[in-house]
Amino acid sequence: MNVVDSSAWLEYFSDGPNAKSFAAPIEDLAHLLIPSLCLLEVFKRILVQKGETMALEKVAQMHQGKIIDLDASIAINAAKLGFTLKLPLADSVVLATARIHQAVLWTQDSDFEGIEGVRYFSKKK
Repeated sequence: MNVVDSSAWLEYFSDGPNAKSFAAPIEDLAHLLIPSLCLLEVFKRILVQKGETMALEKVAQMHQGKIIDLDASIAINAAKLGFTLKLPLADSVVLATARIHQAVLWTQDSDFEGIEGVRYFSKKK
C-alpha cells in the first residue's frame, strides 16, 4: 500500500521536477490510500493558487484512491509519533495513517527524511 503526502501530490499535479518520482504510487490506484488531511491541504493550496474549479478537479482525481478518515486510532498514534519524532501535526497524521495501514509514505517534505517506511525525495529546483 502507498500513502502520498500533500507535498508529493502538489508536485505531481504541477508536473514539478520530482513529479515522476511520485507517478507510480499515485497511478497505482488499487494500492493508493489518501489521508483525509491530504485532501484538505491539497484542496486549500490549489484553491489559493488556481481557483476552486481546479481544486475540485484535483481532489476528484485523488478520490480515485481509498480515502482514509482521521479516526481516534490514527489521532492517538499521530500524537505519539509527533511527540517521539518531533513532527508537525499534519505530518504526524499522515505518517500514522501510513503506519496503521502498513503503507509506504511517499514525500518530498524534509520533515520525513530518514524516517523508517518513508520514500523521501529531496526537492529539486
